Amino acid sequence: MKAAQRPVQRPADARLLVIDGAGDLHHVRRAQLADWLRPGDLLIANDAATLPASLAGVHRPGGATIEVRLAGRRSLAVDDVREFVAIVFGAGDHRTRTEDRAAPPPLQAGDTLALGPLEASVLRRLDHPRLIALRFHGTPDAIWAGIARHGKPIQYAHVAAPMALWDVWTQVAALPVAFEPPSAGFVLDWRLLGALKARGVGFATLTHAAGLSSTGDPALDARLPFDEPYHVPPATVEAIARTEAAGGRVIALGTTVTRALEHAASRPGGLRAGDGVADQRIGPHTTLRVVDAIVSGTHEPGTSHYELLRAFASDDVLRRASDELEQRGYLTHEFGDSVLLARVTGRSAASAQGKRHDALAET
Repeated sequence: MKAAQRPVQRPADARLLVIDGAGDLHHVRRAQLADWLRPGDLLIANDAATLPASLAGVHRPGGATIEVRLAGRRSLAVDDVREFVAIVFGAGDHRTRTEDRAAPPPLQAGDTLALGPLEASVLRRLDHPRLIALRFHGTPDAIWAGIARHGKPIQYAHVAAPMALWDVWTQVAALPVAFEPPSAGFVLDWRLLGALKARGVGFATLTHAAGLSSTGDPALDARLPFDEPYHVPPATVEAIARTEAAGGRVIALGTTVTRALEHAASRPGGLRAGDGVADQRIGPHTTLRVVDAIVSGTHEPGTSHYELLRAFASDDVLRRASDELEQRGYLTHEFGDSVLLARVTGRSAASAQGKRHDALAET
């Protein structure tokens, strides 16, 4: 697959590979997404806005230039903004492939980092030279202001032109808590929302702090996704209950929505509204409790996002899909094409509640 190189969220020629509940593949225009859902289904999006989480600065002990990419936080609370998990690179910027970025200077607990108007201290290294816990100095208001003024969206070399913050905000962006955009939500616009309503498909949101998609280091990438806080509103839990009671399907718009819902549903008492921190891995041995289908990007095998898709379909189905995506030149990464994947019947990940997993609606 080729990387999408322009930061255009809703290109008119975007494509959608539909993988139905029988494992059959259909190539359609992404603008037809609503036509492939059924009346009574519920589409759930992540309404997290994206932070300008890339902070250029200086490692004060030695004066070396660094880039700090904020990558994790323990909650979504507005005042809980002092401590982060972060990836640190040496000199350079997004125009260099992440895999080729220079290592940071040796980082030790107590080191001070000057990040534009902000100052932070290294709390500790997290078992890797690039991965640290840091603490910003100052009040929450000053920290938010410093991030807003000095930060830039995290960016990778496949998009050469510097991105603005609005390039990485979806149409339903609300609380700024995501470190990278919940990019499956780039499909959303008023036309799609209108088409969903006209077809009788419900729409709801939750908030999940989407994390990094790549660190440039295989050992660190193997630890993705990091722990990610989320909030599921009462209205969304109620919408899910109504949908399930009526025999409809819950469709996650993105891997972050899937991770939040499945983590919330795994806790004692089942799915309830409130806050949580998704710390689980979803993969081929996962029993999906809530999500029946997912709209996602065209993820490459070996990535953490692709691993999550293995909870929905067999490796054989996903291999066939990957071959089709490659042969037909689908675009990948955050501004690329999309996949609609239903849980394939007969999978070991079938719901313990015995939900029906019919093929997706035909046009």
